[in-house]
Parts: sequence; C-alpha cells; structure tokens
Amino acid sequence: MIFSFLISQQNLDQQINEAFGNATHWFVDAILAEIPLTETTGIPWVLLVLLGGATYFTIYFRFINIRSFYTAIQVVRGKYDTLEHTLESKQETKGEVSHFQALTTAVSATVGLGNIAGVAIALSIGGAGATFWMILIGLLGMSSKFIECTLGVTYREIDRDGKVYGGPMYYLSKGLREKGFPKLGKVLAILFSIMCIGGSFGGGNMFQANQAFKLFEHVVLSQNSLLYGQGWVFGVIMAVFVGIVIIGGIQKIASVTDKVVPLMVIIYLMAVTCILIINWQKIPEALYTIWEGVLNPRGVIGGIIGVLIQGFRRGAFSNEAGIGSSSIAHSAVKTRFPASEGLVALLEPFIDTVVVCTMTALVLIITGQVEVGVEINSDQGVLLTSSALQSGISWFPYVLTIAVILFAFSSMISWSYYGYQSWSYVFGRSKQTEYLYKFIFCCFTVIGAAATLDAVTDFSDAMVFAMMVPNMIGLFILSPRVMKELKRYKQRIATIMK
Repeated sequence: MIFSFLISQQNLDQQINEAFGNATHWFVDAILAEIPLTETTGIPWVLLVLLGGATYFTIYFRFINIRSFYTAIQVVRGKYDTLEHTLESKQETKGEVSHFQALTTAVSATVGLGNIAGVAIALSIGGAGATFWMILIGLLGMSSKFIECTLGVTYREIDRDGKVYGGPMYYLSKGLREKGFPKLGKVLAILFSIMCIGGSFGGGNMFQANQAFKLFEHVVLSQNSLLYGQGWVFGVIMAVFVGIVIIGGIQKIASVTDKVVPLMVIIYLMAVTCILIINWQKIPEALYTIWEGVLNPRGVIGGIIGVLIQGFRRGAFSNEAGIGSSSIAHSAVKTRFPASEGLVALLEPFIDTVVVCTMTALVLIITGQVEVGVEINSDQGVLLTSSALQSGISWFPYVLTIAVILFAFSSMISWSYYGYQSWSYVFGRSKQTEYLYKFIFCCFTVIGAAATLDAVTDFSDAMVFAMMVPNMIGLFILSPRVMKELKRYKQRIATIMK
C-alpha cells in the first residue's frame, strides 16, 4: 500500500511538472535567455545587468564598498547610536529592529545552500580560479546592497501600530512619483511584488525544504528507516517551526535570526576551519592554484556561471544584491538615517561571499573533491562539500547537516517576510490577508520537502531573477537621492567626532 502511494506520488509530481512547465516555459526561457560566451556556454542577460549595475554603483559612490567598510562595522557595533538621540527633534526613533537584527535577518536569507552547492559547481566549471571571481562579484555586490537598502529605509511606511512596510515596491512607487513618473513607479512596484511572492514560495521555501531533507536523508537516515523517502514528515515539522516564528512578524523573525545566523555561520566555519588546520600545509599551494587560474577563461566563466547562476538561482546566495529583496528586511531598522542601514547592508555580500564561499572553496580545492569539467548539480554540490568535511573528521557531515537545516530554516523565515511584505502591498494589510499568506507559505514548505517539482522551482527562480528588472530601473533613477542621504549621514558622523 505504501509502495503504491509512493508510485502515485511520483506520477503526480511528473504530471504537475509537465503541466506547469508547459504553461510557464515561455517566461522562464525569456528571463533566463543566454548570451553566448563560448560555443557551449552562455550567461543569462539578467546577470549581465546585475554585474553592470553593481560596477556602475561602485564607481558612482567612489568605491563605498571599500572606503566605508570600517564605518559599516562601527555602525553595527553601535558606535554611532548616539546620533539617533542628539538631533534637534526629540521624537522617538521609528522602526522595529536594531541594525544587527536587520543584518542577521537579511543574511539569513542570503547565506544558504548556494554557499555550499554553488561553490562546488563553480569550481567544477571553472577550476580553482573561479574563487577569485566569486570574491570580486561579492565585492561589487556590496555597492548594490548599499543603494537599495538605503532607499528601503528612505521610502518606508510606518503604520499607527509601529509596524514597518518597506522595500522596492515602496521606493519604486513613491520615489518615481517624486521624479515625475507616478504611473511607471506603480506598475514597477506591482510587478516586483508579484515576482517576489512567487520567489518566496519557490526558491525561498520549497527548494530550501527539499534540499535540507535530501541531505538529512543521505547523512542521517538509512534506507531501512521508516522516515526514508518520507519528505512530507520532515516538511510538516519544518512548517510547524516556521509557522511559529513567522506568525510573530519581523520582531519575532529578527529575535530568532540574531541567534540562529551567528550560530549557523560559526558551526559551518568551525568545521571548515578544522579541515583547513588539518591540511594547513596545502593552503599555500591552493592559494597559488587559485591565482594561477584567475585569468584562465574557464575560471572567469566558472566564477560567473557557477556562483551567480547556480548559487543565486537557488534563492540563497549573496548576489541577491540588485534584486531588492534584502531591502525589505533592512527597512524595519530603528534609525533616522537611511544611509546608516545602507552601510550595514553592504556587509552582507562580504560575509556570505568573500568569507563563507572562499573558505568553502579552499576546503574543496585542498581535499581534491572537485574535478574540473565534470558537470554536477546542486544535490551533488552539497554532497561534495559533505565528503570534503568527512575527509578530515568522519562525523563532520552531521555538522554540515545541522548547518544546512539551519540555513534552510533561516532562509525560509526571512523569505516569508519578504513575500508577505509584497503580498500586503498588493492585497492589503488586514489580518485575514496576512494569515492567508502565511498559511499558504507553510503548505508550500510541506510540498517542497515531499515533492520534486523542478518546473515550479525553475519558474520561481525566474521570478526572483525578474525582480531585478523593476528594481534596477529604480536604483539608477534614485541613486542621486542615496548620495544625498550618504552625505547627510557622513556630516553627522563628522560632527560628533569633532
């Protein structure tokens, strides 16, 4: 009876995949249409726009990703909190979370499976030299994060209960109205919201639950276990925990992420660091291998395709920069200076790309787990990293499993907030619409863990990529406003430092 149920479930998965794929392939093909780089490799046009925009913003703001890095750390540490209390206005500083909580909430959505699977894929395509290009992409993405999160705070709305509503849908509609384009702003805001809702159900939820169960099943469960192949049980458990957290809104989400995110990053980095210490003699050789492959055309292509396409497409990677989703979480911060939160936000790509991904790459290179030219998928990428950790200490895959489940959980609760903010923009802010969205979100958690709906996930990935189109239009038009906010904040800092 159980066997026949599993067979019928697999058939249902196939039927849903086929029907959904036939209905949505045109959209997926259009968003992910590739510009050829070689005879066999291409890059989606949306990624060229993301990289081009990040480079432009880096130059426009005079390498703020480097010049203001130390200032950003000081803001997170609270060194400039006195600025909020020394203004002529004695009104209470509005917002729901601290700088640190906003940062951890946003990082929880970006640090994830892409940092594990995406890196392995990058190296398999481009060799060790791809690591350098990952770092460069992360550094450029810091500038995009700065501008979109500054705008998120600038144009946010706060209701009578103190609840914050912010993100691209608000700075697109309100910001472009200021510039004399009210209709364009409204259309772009609605388009962004619809795409963000779809992305939250797919890449930000279903895929996370599915991949977390796959690794849990591979490492922890034996084929004789009653739970083996029963992803729905894992999904129900995840949905319960996710539901408990997201019912409480951003304050509850932030109170969880400011504990879970440091924990999950520390757990993962400690495991990776142990492997590096065990193999410390191989580190110089690995660094030389990376440098040697920097200008190798295969390395350049691998860095772009492996990190951005395979990593970001999974909705869990640092180059969410330019998409606008993180600005939704950062909008809830308690501050009167939008640029202060923009500076905090630029730390995200540094944490998850420059630090986490680089260390993952070093471990994969040192342990020899990746074979260049052998194509792998996301499932295999996670398992390669697991094997790399196991090569040092046999029980480290269990540590990785815990980290992956925490990655998935934190990504899901953050994306639920992104999706709800977009949902409320389109359908209103009533309690009924809020609970309806959160119920649907939890249902997709169970579906994601139980079924392999590739066509649904591909569609949601395309929707996340498509968020870039309206967002980047807004960023280019509103960048002078961000420059104004940056100068205002820097002048205040200079005042208290005298």
